[in-house]
Amino acid sequence: MHRQDNNRFARESKTMPVAKLRPKSYRELLETFSIAVPENYNFAFDFLDAEAAQDPTRPAMIHIGPDGTRRDLDLAYFSKESARMANAFKAAGLAKGDKVMIILYRRVEWWVTMLALHKLGAVPVPSPNLLTPHDIDFRVNYAGIKAVVAEDSVVDRVEAARAACPTLTVCVQVGASPLPAGWLDYETIRAAAAEDFPRTAEAPGGDDSLLIFFSSGTTGMPKMVEHSHAYPLGHLTTGVYWHNLEPGDVHLTLADTGWGKAVWGKFYGQWMAGATVFTWDFRGKFVPSELLDVMTAHKVTSFCAPPTVYRFLIREDLKKYDLSALRYCTTAGELLNDGVFRAWKEITGLSIYEGYGQTETCLQLATFPCMTPKPGSIGRPTPGWNVVILDEEGKPCPAGVEGEICLKLEDGKNLGLFTGYLQEPAKTASVMVDGYYHTGDKAWMDEDGYFWFLGRTDDLIKSSGYRIGPFEVESALITHKAVVEAAVTGVPDPVRGQAVKATVVLAPGYTGSPELAKELQEHVKKETAPYKYPRIIDFVAELPKTISGKIKRAEIRAKDESREI
Repeated sequence: MHRQDNNRFARESKTMPVAKLRPKSYRELLETFSIAVPENYNFAFDFLDAEAAQDPTRPAMIHIGPDGTRRDLDLAYFSKESARMANAFKAAGLAKGDKVMIILYRRVEWWVTMLALHKLGAVPVPSPNLLTPHDIDFRVNYAGIKAVVAEDSVVDRVEAARAACPTLTVCVQVGASPLPAGWLDYETIRAAAAEDFPRTAEAPGGDDSLLIFFSSGTTGMPKMVEHSHAYPLGHLTTGVYWHNLEPGDVHLTLADTGWGKAVWGKFYGQWMAGATVFTWDFRGKFVPSELLDVMTAHKVTSFCAPPTVYRFLIREDLKKYDLSALRYCTTAGELLNDGVFRAWKEITGLSIYEGYGQTETCLQLATFPCMTPKPGSIGRPTPGWNVVILDEEGKPCPAGVEGEICLKLEDGKNLGLFTGYLQEPAKTASVMVDGYYHTGDKAWMDEDGYFWFLGRTDDLIKSSGYRIGPFEVESALITHKAVVEAAVTGVPDPVRGQAVKATVVLAPGYTGSPELAKELQEHVKKETAPYKYPRIIDFVAELPKTISGKIKRAEIRAKDESREI
């Protein structure tokens, strides 16, 4: 159990919002921030139900449906509906510890289902809607999943896998499509359930399993990442301090509900900060102009998205849109290019504050409001997290020297760190070494204590004695108007050991050619250290990616090894 004493949160109540600290410096933030975990904490009971009882009409969500319909929902709605669905799932045969795969779009039922399972003690496994029958088969059998709550458009894929999944005994469909045999209809079981689900002595909380994420598996089969019921409190820093939310803010994190970023940016921390979660349930391809229309029409005040999204947005005529309500912007997931940072600030007047974390953690590093943003830096350690850079011998690296991002495991801290990889103790042990959690990510720290991300340890390129991070080169490439996306890898070279190779997706109107390749090489030499430029450029229609959208550099390397470059 994580504990620290003398905390405002513990003294006042288990609910939020808390009185927000307003430090004038990063040092003051570290010195004044603390958090305690109440005994047997359960977000659904201790925050949602308690806060709804005190302030039932407090805005919780603005939901924009696929047809543009807006729904305004308060805390009382989620408290009542999650209780009702907890009863419905219990009646369907689910109990504490049962694993439940959730494959839903950004519809309100996703939040209700998550909260209902938190109350019941069943363990949600949020899953992307792009899963194939093979993916579903693997996950259900590997995790021993008992139930699935699925979008009607996904049901056929679940059915295709179901015969090979003996543990899958409870199937619930959300949507208006005809109900397949053996499936329960969400609305039908909801309507038959009582609205009251009281907390009992056996209720889940504390160290009990809260949820499981499947990692995206860029270098192997996905792993099951487990978090306990203390995990939501780890996102206090996400919502209150990194997103810098205030009561009344309308916050939009552009993330799919199948991945960890949804609970980072559309759930726990934002509600604890007193903000309203803005949910845009768009289906199909992302269209930048539609996003801007929605943000303008509904006066979004806080926005978080990957740098790729910002790159698309600055290509639009932003002067056509009234973004005057927008006051704060954050980003994570990739490196933020300096050009994107400056273009966005020039047009909107707003800086973009970066953050870093993993499926296994909460926010580890960030640029907080009391810090000056350095474009491309992932910030400084989050309060309560002792993050260091270690060399290959496990010794701290001095400023300017690259190493691995590691978290010192300290009793009473690390709130939000995963409990382990389920069913894989050896893999868990391989990342928990000598009192540190090893992230597998490379970075360096500057003289001011800011961290600069380089890439996964497996992705680093060793060329002519230099160690080159792929993100550095990719960041340079995407500043060229011809480049939409780029993946940088190393290929064997008899002289250099490895040569830098760029696999590039071009913008419409551009065609790959030796002349363009030369132009891109010269561009990189101007944007970063010349020795980092890609000696080989491969133009492709699309990059290989995981279903979470991460580039599969290992797949690119494997293809290169099977043929001569």
